[in-house]
Amino acid sequence: MNTGQQFSGASSLPEVHDSSPKSEAENLPATPSLQYPADALLIVLVRNLVLFPGMIMPIIIGRDSTIAAAQEAVRSNRKVGVLLQRDPQVANPTYDELYHTGTVASILRYVTAQDGAHHIICQGEQRFRLLELMDGYPFTIARVEYYKDFDTTSAGIEARMLLLKKNATEILNLMPQAPAELAASVDNITSPSVLADFIAGLMDLKPEEKQDILESLDLQTRLDKVLAFLTHRLEVLRIGYDIDQKTKERFEERQREVLLREQMKTIQKQLGETEDDGKETADLAAAISKAGMPDEVEKQARKELKRLERMPEAAGEHAMLRSYLDWLVELPWSIVTEDRIDIAEARKILDDDHYGLQKIKRRILEHLAIRKLNPQGKSPILCFVGPPGVGKTSLGQSIARATGRQFVRISMGGVHDEAEVRGHRRTYIGALPGNIIQAIRKAGVKNCVMMLDEVDKLGTGMHGDPSSALLEVLDPEQNATFRDNYLALPFDLSKVMFICTANILDTIPGPLRDRMEVIQLPGYTEEEKAQIARRYLIARQLEANGLSALQCQITDAAIHAIINEYTREAGVRNLEREIGSVFRHTAVRIAEGTATQVQVDADDLHAILGPSRFESELAMRTSLPGVATGLAWTPVGGDILFIEASRTPGHGKLILTGQLGDVMKESAQAALTLLKAHSERLNVAPDLFEHSDIHVHVPAGAIPKDGPSAGVAMFVALTSLVTGQAVHSDHAMTGEISLRGLVLPVGGIKEKVLAALRAGIKTVMLPERNKKDLEDIPEDARLQLQFIWLRTVDDAIAAAMTNQGAKTSPAGLVE
Repeated sequence: MNTGQQFSGASSLPEVHDSSPKSEAENLPATPSLQYPADALLIVLVRNLVLFPGMIMPIIIGRDSTIAAAQEAVRSNRKVGVLLQRDPQVANPTYDELYHTGTVASILRYVTAQDGAHHIICQGEQRFRLLELMDGYPFTIARVEYYKDFDTTSAGIEARMLLLKKNATEILNLMPQAPAELAASVDNITSPSVLADFIAGLMDLKPEEKQDILESLDLQTRLDKVLAFLTHRLEVLRIGYDIDQKTKERFEERQREVLLREQMKTIQKQLGETEDDGKETADLAAAISKAGMPDEVEKQARKELKRLERMPEAAGEHAMLRSYLDWLVELPWSIVTEDRIDIAEARKILDDDHYGLQKIKRRILEHLAIRKLNPQGKSPILCFVGPPGVGKTSLGQSIARATGRQFVRISMGGVHDEAEVRGHRRTYIGALPGNIIQAIRKAGVKNCVMMLDEVDKLGTGMHGDPSSALLEVLDPEQNATFRDNYLALPFDLSKVMFICTANILDTIPGPLRDRMEVIQLPGYTEEEKAQIARRYLIARQLEANGLSALQCQITDAAIHAIINEYTREAGVRNLEREIGSVFRHTAVRIAEGTATQVQVDADDLHAILGPSRFESELAMRTSLPGVATGLAWTPVGGDILFIEASRTPGHGKLILTGQLGDVMKESAQAALTLLKAHSERLNVAPDLFEHSDIHVHVPAGAIPKDGPSAGVAMFVALTSLVTGQAVHSDHAMTGEISLRGLVLPVGGIKEKVLAALRAGIKTVMLPERNKKDLEDIPEDARLQLQFIWLRTVDDAIAAAMTNQGAKTSPAGLVE
């Protein structure tokens, strides 16, 4: 029940000089007299309250039509109808947006506050039903039908009335803030209808529930509804009262227990019985001695232990201090794993776990060799950068196996709080060390292999920059004295072998990137994917799907078909998913008993995986002049990029579409300028550009694109457009251009070449100054492609549209 509704509402109204409605009406602005039917009722629309007959309630009004209706009622000494609207958000509700039952009320007082707010105090009198709203008035007015309450007497109504009074009195007794006069008021009511309305008005119900009671014209039905709500509220109050009493009893019992324990300690001290007192502190002291802490740390630990001895167990800081000492004694201050430095065994482990990745394996073996020759040397900070699914995370586990160390992994993706790296200070409730110290404790040794996964996805929030906190962690010159905020003591991280992983380097801050040795992991070739599938993925998926190698076999042709027609990625995650789909299909057949041994060939894939998802569209998209195929680098590997150019009559404008970045737009402008400079040698009419608009479009317009490496492809596309010669469909190119016509080097050559190979490209045109990157490309990929090296844009035009003057060597390299 909301027992303060009638009293607190009236007292909160602003102070006025005259309390009579008539006196207040004299101060209202004068309005022309309006003629409206005498049987019409002025309507005051309300949003979240229901007025019952017999109740006095303050109402704040704000709508112009409602203010006008209230002022007209005060001025003409008329009654108003208080009516609830169905949706509180509607400003001007219609007939269907209003409840049709309301309460006729007299305005006892009209108040205009100093801040301009309007208040009225209304006393409900009787129910009415809305028949129709009348238009053409500055206020809401309606034709209504009035209802009168008739008290009927029967044994059932009298019984309900007595039960209502009993429950209401009990609720008021359970509520200490309820006025004493309220219980007497309830007890003195003799009319059943007045009692039902009075209690319904006091109860804390939703407006819809109160409206339902207001619309209940049958007295017995109304009493039943009010009784149901009141009984539910009484039960809730009883349960809450019981919980409150039990809580008080527990609290008093705990206080009594604390007092008795303190008295017992005092008595034991007087008697000299202190053997059991020091058991906990003695265990902690022994653990501190065994932990092998540095002198500074041990000194601080024993100082905190003395504080704990003097501190009562009931003190709030006792548990925090005990938790802090537990962290200190459980950290591996001097526990190390003896490195297993066997180069041959380490090479075997790396080869067993990963196919290819020779550069990465060589770097790991170099580190092991140095550790064998110089055991006191500092561990390197390696950062594996590459697209998803190429084995960055699993490489860390293989390194731990090869070195015989413990492996722990921390996911840095989405971390935006510095405290997740350095920890919280002990002054905070629930404080803990940061993820670095927690991982050390989990590993149990101070020379573990710790992988910081996805460091390129670190965030920055209002609680600091976690990438700045990693600067000390990943600096071999500083991390020997790493200080966690929770410990507030130095911990040696120099023996930890940190390995970071990232998809791209651009989002890693420069100072953090400078502390790491970056090792690129490009995408796999088709043959490498096939080898990985045969050596690792098939066996893993057979085990995951409960099959044996005899029950299901997948041919090499099927593996290559999955790679070429159902996956197009730099890594092998989707490849493993598709192999799993093939084995699940086989598992269903074997479980049903329709087959006992299944061999899956390339022809069977359509029925299992559906139609091919990828097909070569090069010939179709480059069959017309003005289209060239470029090569692009993305965070998930290389990809091909189509550059389309078109010419329309105009005034020499250059139109660029495809969501291009600023650098790519500048490349298009440079390509057009260079083409104009070469127009005479290309036999292009000089006035062609003055009377034409050039439109350059890069499809996949929803994907943002940027970078200078599409310069050559844009120049070739524009040249093809103005000369009318189509570009070879099996040629792809990359390179930045200058206004002098030079082809400048670009990055991501290996990823781009592998993307060209996956897309069915036969000839790749690269900047001559990128020849040094050829050795990073796998040999089997080099043998499948022809490479043309470009010095100037003239070389690109000759190779892409005529292919004359490009003499190739047997190895596929242009001389």
